[in-house]
Amino acid sequence: MKEQKDYLKAHKDRFLEELFDLLRVPSISADSAYRDDTMKAAEVVKESLKKAGADKAEICPTPGYPIVYAEKIIDPSLPTVLVYGHYDVQPPDPMNLWDSQPFEPVIRNTERHPEGAIFARGACDDKGQMFMHVKALELMTQTNSLACNVKFMIEGEEEVGSANLGWFVERNRDKLKNDVILISDTGMLDNDVPSITTGLRGLSYVEVKVSGPNRDLHSGLYGGGVANPNNILAQMIASLTDENNHITIPGFYDDVEELSDEERKELAKAPFDAERYKKALDLSDVHGEAGYSTPERTSIRPTLDVNGIWGGYTGEGAKTVIPAYAQAKISMRLVPNQDPDKITELFKKHFESIAPSSVKVEVTPHHGGEPYVSPIDSKGYQAASLAMEESFGKKPVPVRSGGSIPIVALFERELESKSILMGFGLDTDAIHSPNEHYGVFNFFKGIETIPLFYKHFKELND
Repeated sequence: MKEQKDYLKAHKDRFLEELFDLLRVPSISADSAYRDDTMKAAEVVKESLKKAGADKAEICPTPGYPIVYAEKIIDPSLPTVLVYGHYDVQPPDPMNLWDSQPFEPVIRNTERHPEGAIFARGACDDKGQMFMHVKALELMTQTNSLACNVKFMIEGEEEVGSANLGWFVERNRDKLKNDVILISDTGMLDNDVPSITTGLRGLSYVEVKVSGPNRDLHSGLYGGGVANPNNILAQMIASLTDENNHITIPGFYDDVEELSDEERKELAKAPFDAERYKKALDLSDVHGEAGYSTPERTSIRPTLDVNGIWGGYTGEGAKTVIPAYAQAKISMRLVPNQDPDKITELFKKHFESIAPSSVKVEVTPHHGGEPYVSPIDSKGYQAASLAMEESFGKKPVPVRSGGSIPIVALFERELESKSILMGFGLDTDAIHSPNEHYGVFNFFKGIETIPLFYKHFKELND
């Protein structure tokens, strides 16, 4: 352990610089204009794994962006850990809200990260957290302390729904065979309150379009005589929730897992500071489904949110038009037992049914994903708990996350393995938002903790 700490201390500056090199690559999978950059990111990850000590590192083509696969097999009789992460990132928009360039990483202090945080797109989601595992591999190989075999599967389409990951997994089950899957694409409660994510919400994501006249019309000549798609879309969206913020789509809650009072009391033991939550988001009050706390609303309850909405003239100044169409992107976060395909179909049927005859409606499904709950009595969870307790000096709290990692359920189905969600980000790290950042403390604490997971996982399997 001392040798590992000494090695980490001696190479901290280099580890940061190598992460910065990866963060400078704008690997935006959602935008085809960045295809070359996204491919370059895959190359950077592959080379990083080779330098870290992997016996084999390769770029595996898929119908979309490639998957970087690497492995270090020290003894076939030992347990094998499969590390999953992704090298693609969200678009940085809106650019004007960044305090620094999104692909030029800088370190600045924040209230939650007084020792400094790395500001860049992908710093926390997921390049910074994925790169911890690469550097942990180097740490273990250089100090001869690797306790398990390790495989890496790093994809480039997570931010657009992992469309080709299932395709790859189905064709490479033997190659990916493992005893546990380790993922750092989640967070923890605080730097002095370690936690492990034991549940994820699922996802149904759709795009809707409301069309009216065959062209934009003069709002003076035609206003009052034809339906305005902007107005209609706003009314339709508003009707999707009631005064208690309960979703009104028929059948939406039919399969929702209802937790017992005892289970809710256990979840409530996780620390939550409502005032700090509001202050961090500059809110005067919270908002959500009646009858549930904020942590419950963001973890064990399903939601419906408009992620983007547009139509008509949005440029500078005035242009008096009735638009030909209006569009919106809508996501629904799902909880255990809710099926994303079923929810998407329920949404489509309902949304089409509430449209007036004066407009046409199109609902286009995008990606989705199943919810996931990880048992806390597995050897993988126990190893993660022991590792975090050893590195943080206190036992971690099991928590459910409101986010979605659609491929976790896929892994369990196809690889018959449990996934351990041992993330180190904080809820204020602004993932998917301007000024995304990741604590320097968290980056190095992850590199320190990951080898302990390997050590404890081997011991639990002896």
